[in-house]
Amino acid sequence: MLDSADDRESPTLTLDSGLTVRPWTEGDDLKLLQVWGDPENPMHHQDRSLLRPSSNDPWARCIVAEDNGVPVAAATIFRSSLHPDRLSFYAEVAPEHRRRGVAAQMLQILEAEIPNCEVQSLKARCAKGSAAQCFLKDSGFRKVQHSRKVIIHPGTLPVPDVENLPIDLQESATGSVELTQLVADFYNAIHDWDRAEMTIGKAQQMLLSPEAGASGAVVLRDTRSSGEGGHPILAFAVSYTAERTDAPADVLLGWDPALSDDAAETAVEQLLALVTARYPVSVEVDDAMTPLKRVTDALAERDEVEVDFEALIYARDAG
Repeated sequence: MLDSADDRESPTLTLDSGLTVRPWTEGDDLKLLQVWGDPENPMHHQDRSLLRPSSNDPWARCIVAEDNGVPVAAATIFRSSLHPDRLSFYAEVAPEHRRRGVAAQMLQILEAEIPNCEVQSLKARCAKGSAAQCFLKDSGFRKVQHSRKVIIHPGTLPVPDVENLPIDLQESATGSVELTQLVADFYNAIHDWDRAEMTIGKAQQMLLSPEAGASGAVVLRDTRSSGEGGHPILAFAVSYTAERTDAPADVLLGWDPALSDDAAETAVEQLLALVTARYPVSVEVDDAMTPLKRVTDALAERDEVEVDFEALIYARDAG
């Protein structure tokens, strides 16, 4: 059970473990970093960035658990305008305080803060084989998605003969309306497992703007047909790495969702071969991205792709 301290200005809760809980405040990220250590991978870094002061627009609640005044755990629940059907949850607890019900009780505290008008379904991401995965299973969450970050090195895929194939590789402005519409359509299509409301405006802001880290894009066009806008785009690759180095460039790779899986797979493999002809790239692939998953799974079976990390998404739906 949770005990509430008598403090009208800033209520403090005491967990069964003896830790006290308070709202997140500025500077807690640096204090927790001293206890937690550096993030294990880019996904872990992204998840920690979700911890921030609570707000009502957009709605978010974030709390910190302390051991004698030292922050050792934090948790947040927040609403995304992009995925309206589930609230997102993230928690992290210092190793020496795990398996004491800390995360579970912090989740209870946060759930009590959810407005009655908000959705009650939750989702959370975790590393495969982690303590967080065990916690989510024990808390009634079920796995809904599996994601991998894979690195493809130059020479892994045979470069297609563009001169003799009905395809054309072109650079594209990240502000292109044509590209932005396709990115939005692609994002919505691959998120039928977690309904998305990606619009042109959101796609430009969240995936294609300089603020989002987008530094350039290329598209693969079908030269066999044309319309008002010229040859249609089969697949696209957006880079989030500004300078070419020996390190893999982070790339969002997608395709026209109107294509069949077989046609999309061919386009994806051709584009991936072209963009990795000289430099390595890193792409995120989840099980809903069937054409890209087929390509990377085939490479993995031949031990020709490097898996950077794997992540699992769990959900606990209301009702």
